[in-house]
Amino acid sequence: MTNDLSPIDRAKYIAARRSCDYVQSGMRVGLGTGSTAAWMVRCLGEMVREEGLDIVGVPTSTRTADLARQVGVPVVSLDEAKWLDVTIDGADEFDENLNLIKGGGGALLQEKIVATASDRMVVIADAAKEVRALGAFPLPVETVPFGWQTTKALVEETLVNMDVLGREATLRMNDDVPFVTDEGNYIIDLHLHRIGNPRQLALVLNQIPGVVENGLFIDICDAVVIGHSDGRVEVRDLNAGVAADEQLDVLDSDNIFADGPD
Repeated sequence: MTNDLSPIDRAKYIAARRSCDYVQSGMRVGLGTGSTAAWMVRCLGEMVREEGLDIVGVPTSTRTADLARQVGVPVVSLDEAKWLDVTIDGADEFDENLNLIKGGGGALLQEKIVATASDRMVVIADAAKEVRALGAFPLPVETVPFGWQTTKALVEETLVNMDVLGREATLRMNDDVPFVTDEGNYIIDLHLHRIGNPRQLALVLNQIPGVVENGLFIDICDAVVIGHSDGRVEVRDLNAGVAADEQLDVLDSDNIFADGPD
């Protein structure tokens, strides 16, 4: 039951459910990774099963692919789809210009590739993800395992000349071993606290040997759907130049979350 959800999960569900309005039969849809994106995948699965929605999904991680198959959303690779109509994904932070930090779940490389291969990217989030300046959430930087300590040192040296408040860099761990992405890479998390010039930082980081990609999504997101636990949803669309505040009716009987784990 939706009433059994915590306020934060209810807000995520509200955003996820509203974002499905961007999806129509015949579309190729990028499926994001993370807790909010998982609500969206379940909503799409419900629409496929109960409303006959005819779509194919391109997942951004193995766990999203597993969930999509579990709830009945057909999946194909990006190479098979070639180009997507829309990608719907969560974010760890977003600012007023809809610039993002993503990668808290470790799927930033595939997420960025899929998002940039789409006509539109729609971000779904709860209100707590909106910030005045990016950087409170650690910025993930995906690196090849070979020479990762050298890459980390180069990143730290580069940060000295960047407009940031902090320069601590840590290797992401999975218990007592390095976290490994779906592409077999490591992630270095940058604890910057505030990023004064996200565009410059994104460009500079990607010039460092060993860096594969970073979690700054600049000029990629087209719209953000912000959910609130009371059923209110905000939609901000840069392309349409609109910001809307809506109320979404949620039935207590809604129970799409029983289809599987996050």
